[in-house]
Order: sequence, then C-alpha cells, then structure tokens
Amino acid sequence: MNESVLQKRVEIPGLTTAVLLPSVGMFAGSSEHRASAVGPLTSVVGIGLFQRTVLTLQRAGIRQLIVLAGPEDQLKQALGHGPRLTIPVRWMPLREFPLDDPRTWEFLAAEVRGFALVTGVSAVFSRGLVERLRHEVRDGEAIVVAQTAPRHFDDPAAGGIRLKVQSDRFTSFAPSHFDDSAPRAAELVVLPAGLMNAAGQGTYERDRPPIRRWLERAAVDGRVRVIAAEDKQGTWYQDVSTIADVSVAEKKLFNSLKGDSEGFVDRYFNRKLSRWFTRLFLAAGFSPNAVTIVASLIGFVSAAGFGMGTYAAGVAAALLFQLAAVIDCCDGEVARLTFTESPFGAWLDMAMDNVVHMAIFAGIAAGLYTAQVGEPGAWKPLACGAVAVLGNGLSFLLVERAQKIKSASGWRTPDHAAWGDFMLKNVASRDFSVSLVLFALFAALDWFLLFAAAGSLIFACIMLWVIRPSAVAVTKS
Repeated sequence: MNESVLQKRVEIPGLTTAVLLPSVGMFAGSSEHRASAVGPLTSVVGIGLFQRTVLTLQRAGIRQLIVLAGPEDQLKQALGHGPRLTIPVRWMPLREFPLDDPRTWEFLAAEVRGFALVTGVSAVFSRGLVERLRHEVRDGEAIVVAQTAPRHFDDPAAGGIRLKVQSDRFTSFAPSHFDDSAPRAAELVVLPAGLMNAAGQGTYERDRPPIRRWLERAAVDGRVRVIAAEDKQGTWYQDVSTIADVSVAEKKLFNSLKGDSEGFVDRYFNRKLSRWFTRLFLAAGFSPNAVTIVASLIGFVSAAGFGMGTYAAGVAAALLFQLAAVIDCCDGEVARLTFTESPFGAWLDMAMDNVVHMAIFAGIAAGLYTAQVGEPGAWKPLACGAVAVLGNGLSFLLVERAQKIKSASGWRTPDHAAWGDFMLKNVASRDFSVSLVLFALFAALDWFLLFAAAGSLIFACIMLWVIRPSAVAVTKS
C-alpha cells in the first residue's frame, strides 16, 4: 500500500468519509466505455464536475475524502485552484489499489470505521441530499439513492440502472427491459464498513468495483434502503453523462438558489431576473464581493437621483433602486454556485445594504426639501429622513448583535431563538423596493419616507425587545 495514504485517520463516527470514483462507473465499469463527451473536468457553472463534487461533499459535512483514481495530476490541480478545500484528501492510485482486489476494499473498510459515501463524479447533486444521507444512516444498512424520473429511453446506460423496490427496500437490480417508470440508481451509495469488510467473499469483475454485488447480497437480508432524490425537497440529483446534461444540471443549480431571507418579490420577481445577471457576472469572473459593490454603486446613483427632487428623476431613481435590488441577489448566488461564501462577504452584503438604504432615505429627504424649499413645512421631510436614517442604523447594529448571539448559541430558550430567527429572516427582505417604485409613480415619496421612518423605528424597538437581557443566556467565564 502507498505509504502516503496511511495518514492519521479522522476518528469521527457516522457518515463523515466519502470515497470518490472519478475514473470508473459505480455500476457500469470504466467510464471510458460510456457514450459520453464529458469527464471529471467538464465545467458546470464554471467548476469542473470533480471539484464540484468534492466541494459539495465538504459543504454537506463530509470530513475526509478518499479518491480512487487513475491519472490524478489534473484532478489534483483542479482542487488546487478556486475555492479552498479544507478537508483531507487521500489519493489511492488504481495501479496500486485495483478495484478488483479485495485488499483494496478491506483497507478502505479499516479507514472508514463507520460508513462510507461512495460516489462517482458524473453528476451534480445538492448539499441537502448528502445531509439527508448523513442523517438517515442506520447500523449495518446500506443506502441507494434513486432517481425517480426516467430519461433517455433510447440510451439505457444514460438513464442509470433500474431498481426493484418494495416499500423503501431495495430487492434487486432490474433487467434492461424492465418497466421504464421504475426508479433508477444514482451513483451515490452509502455503505457500512462491515459490508466492505466482507470484500473477500465471492468473485470480482475485472476493473470494476464490487458495489453492485454487495448490494445484491445485502438485499437478501433486507439491509438496503432506497432514498429518492427529489427536486422539491432540495435533495436533487442530476446525471451529467452528455453535453446536453450540462445545461440541465446548470438549470437545476440555478433553480436551487435561495437566500436565507426571501420575501414575495424576491422569490417571484427579483430571483427570476437575477439569474441572468448572475450568469453574466460568472462569465466575467466577478467575485461575490465585487457584485456587492456593483449593487451598492447602483444604489448610490439611485440615491443621488432622488436628491434631484423632480418627478422624472424620482421615478428613474426608484427603477434604478429596483435594479440594485435584483443585482443584490446575485452576490449570494455567485457565492453559492462557486463555493465562495464567507463571513466577511455576508457581513459586507448586509452592511452595504443598510448603507444604501440610509443613502436612499437621505436622498429622498433632500429631494423633497429641494422641491419644497421656502415653504413652511419644508423641514418635515428632513426630519423624517433623519429619523429613517437613525432607525436604519440602529436596526443594523441590533441585527449584528442578534447574529452574534445566534452564532454563539446564546439564546436563553428555544422561544427566544425562534423570535431571533424570525427577525433575522425578515431583515434582509427587499420587498420594499417595489413599493418605492409605486410611491414614486404616484408622486407620494413623502408618504414613503414617513412610513420608512416609522417602520425603521418600530423594527429597532422590536429588535431591542428580541435581544433584551432576559432573552440572552448568561455566559460563564
């Protein structure tokens, strides 16, 4: 065995280890025999399939990876570029660890010490699917992920191998002429170490992993469960076996994008438009923080437009602010698609949102004052603008405090935590951007500013109540 592989084990129970098979098909043998124009380095939304698989597993809580690969130089280079990999990767070259050698799997069983998630790299899948598998592991049982939607009936290999399932239990693999509506096996399987430890039993097909044989043997005892990959549940899986599959996988990735705090307008309007801009930002190589700055600059231009004080400038400024709200969705989308989320990026996004909102309130106040200068009540919009800016700034500070309490698990009771989560989920809503367009169209920006001043103060007061001393646990030093 290669000495470089015999590194210190990560002694964590449960499903924390993944075994990747980038050079072979889990059930069909060598991927070179497939009618496929894609490979481990094929790009899906700017990231190769191998790298995307690794980063998805890392994001889902996998803590060590073992790669059974042929020529591995390009794969190692792929992991060395782009988002940072923080979990250990063990490289096991197939020339030293052949798939048809029982000793390979006995060694892996010793390394796993629990469960192994075995996967190919010819697919894109969600973090939620892996998290569900980690949650669903049961002692001594294997899990097969099934795709419920059949596809490519003219090419059986592209659609996966069909499964016979009784209730949620796998009974056997189905013949090629079996019912087309039957679920199909995804190249994502959870194996207990005990099953891999019995590797010496039976015969092996040359250059093929014995996983299919293991599952058939375990199915006799009812020890193989089937979990369906479902788009609506966020546990989706998409084969990428052909060039046409790449666009399907990219569409699924974009459809899966969702922020932690989304209102009605975000969900049904802003997100529909933001994906087009996100594609442009990805093509241009923009980082999430760069996208945040672009959205902020548009917001500042909008604030300056409001400051002009004319009806046309107000409408144009409101539309610009709506554009800024659309692009403000893109920084999170770029971050999630490219695995470049960071605490600083999240803070910068929230901070710049609040700075832009305060600039908008100040711009509207200045524009209304300019239009009413010399009149007895010209001071009122300035007062409302000052209150709105103050309330927004105070709300931002209180939200920061609530986030620190949440990250430190510092809420006193679950009820306090629920209130904190509720307020944090609603603070980032961009729904009011559409209302601003309507107020501008009806020449009622003074009413918008009044509501903004009252709303920001009310929100700040609620946040003060949420993070009151009695809601926060006392930490012991």
